[in-house]
Amino acid sequence: MNANIKITVLKRLRHRDLLEECADSVWEACDRVKEGQEFIVEDMKVPEGFCSWAWADIHKYAVTLSRGGDFNGVKPGVFVTCCTDGFRPVIFKLERT
Repeated sequence: MNANIKITVLKRLRHRDLLEECADSVWEACDRVKEGQEFIVEDMKVPEGFCSWAWADIHKYAVTLSRGGDFNGVKPGVFVTCCTDGFRPVIFKLERT
């Protein structure tokens, strides 16, 4: 059976310099989540209200943790990752519960 995973939003970043150089306007940081917000992954299903694009990016790490795997150089049961929005990445902490 898979363990549940807690996802915590650590940081919402915005690379203004990249937006000014490459985008047609300067957007605010991601508004889909808030810093400190938590989500629980049960049965490896995307948590309600969680961004589907971010889920696609972090899913592989959640699967590894839920199945008892760990990552080199990181405390057991924990991983820090982000979505792949280069302009406005969101940093997430994943924890096996």
